[in-house]
Amino acid sequence: MSTTKERKLLDAVRDVMRLRHYSIHTERSYCEWIRKFVIFHGMKSREDLVGGEKKIEAFLTHLAVQGKVASATQNQAMNALVFLYKKVLNHDLSEAINAIRAHRKINVPEVMTRQETAKVLSLMSGTAQLIAKLLYGSGLRMSEAIRLRVQDINFELKAVTIRSGKGDKDRVSTFPESLVPFFKNHLKKVWELHQSDLAQGAGEVYLPHALTRKYRNAAKEWGWQYVFPANALSEDPRGGKSRATMLTPAWSIRPLKQRSGRRGSQKESLPTPFATASPRIFCNGAAISEPSRPCSGIMMFPPP
Repeated sequence: MSTTKERKLLDAVRDVMRLRHYSIHTERSYCEWIRKFVIFHGMKSREDLVGGEKKIEAFLTHLAVQGKVASATQNQAMNALVFLYKKVLNHDLSEAINAIRAHRKINVPEVMTRQETAKVLSLMSGTAQLIAKLLYGSGLRMSEAIRLRVQDINFELKAVTIRSGKGDKDRVSTFPESLVPFFKNHLKKVWELHQSDLAQGAGEVYLPHALTRKYRNAAKEWGWQYVFPANALSEDPRGGKSRATMLTPAWSIRPLKQRSGRRGSQKESLPTPFATASPRIFCNGAAISEPSRPCSGIMMFPPP
């Protein structure tokens, strides 16, 4: 399939996924698998997609035999291709797909002792240590921690609300009392950074679904700001707008521009393992569901 036609196919995939509010991460993953599928079969047009069952079977078998991918990786590729045929092309896969399955290995989990955890935490510092302590003390996943908004932390009840966690479910977890003074001090710095962004005409964050249109000023309000913001503004991959974004590991895209009033030096703000010579950030997109109310009047932590 030619580059132009391949791009049109992927654009159609993105349109359907965004209509169904899929995660931006899922969108990128599915598009990449579809692209590899098209290249593998040397497709030149959409007519080459006919007979999907056998072609999917051949591709998945190739991944297992020549690619030696893990079972979860093969399943992800299959889900992407089934989505392409059923949801985008509206083609039912009536025949069985009997691909050679990748071997599923069951590993025995390794659990760190309290002493080992304390030793690891002692070797960290700054924002990275604060996130690690939150993961350990509240039982959060990494993605859940870096997506936290200011209004999600309730210091009075010692609780943290996780929005749209695994399975797109919300839940409430305990917030360690020992972390309260550290987080209050951290949020004072975030508040200063937010005020600096507002002074420069920025300071707007992503709001889920249609809340940006319904509450036009909510995106700049304190309660919606990320607890762990990145040091640079980023261009939203789904809207092209410059936004303040959450801190993310180094596998994401490069920043649009640095803030002039950022906190300290790059090394101080993003300690290992988050520090990079040129930090990379990612603007999360419309697929991530967040609190369904604007923060006005329900802020859990008042501005310093």
